[in-house]
Amino acid sequence: MGAARVGVVTFPGTLDDQDAARAVRHAGAEAVPLWHADRDLKGVDAVFLPGGFSYGDYLRCGAISRFAPLMEELIPAARAGLPVLGTCNGFQILCEAHLLPGALTRNEGLHYVCRDQRILVENAATAWTGEYASGQEILLPIKHGEGRYVADAATIAALEAGGQVVFRYLGGNPNGSINDIAGICNEAGNVVGLMPHPEHAVEELTGAPSVDGRGFFTSILKRFANL
Repeated sequence: MGAARVGVVTFPGTLDDQDAARAVRHAGAEAVPLWHADRDLKGVDAVFLPGGFSYGDYLRCGAISRFAPLMEELIPAARAGLPVLGTCNGFQILCEAHLLPGALTRNEGLHYVCRDQRILVENAATAWTGEYASGQEILLPIKHGEGRYVADAATIAALEAGGQVVFRYLGGNPNGSINDIAGICNEAGNVVGLMPHPEHAVEELTGAPSVDGRGFFTSILKRFANL
């Protein structure tokens, strides 16, 4: 098998797609550009929905992007097992597309938050977290104004009981997310969404607070190598 091919999706307003592609290449995979208006996943092995402000977030974060032509292909592929990672706006899109439960709302206090954030890895058994250990602490950048994760009580209870809370905030909750939730996965563990930005923490050269984000990308490559 050749290098794994990871699709990186670009919507109008996406701003982290080049960082995402660089992180994919840094891990040794091929980054495949995917345009929102195309109905073609180009045979990729996994998909990364990076952060940004799709369509300016004018209606609701991710609400318009959820109906993009590319999503018509991605949603059934993800439900069939295609590994998908969504960070920040990508997480919001995954929730709007009902690939993940719950929603991301305005930060508590209504302030935009931009800082380096300590994160606890709760679930190291997903497609994107296999290179971490449960209970491991990592440091990743966050930058968002609508990152407060919310869901009804039954959904939160199901996520907690099923091990679907993948990441929690440590050292202070930056946005008021229920139970300090920073990221979750679907029941199968192939779809993961989180507000922090692992793609901004892969190289010391860029002034990243750590290189703790590398594990997301080496995890998915290891998964393919073991198939």
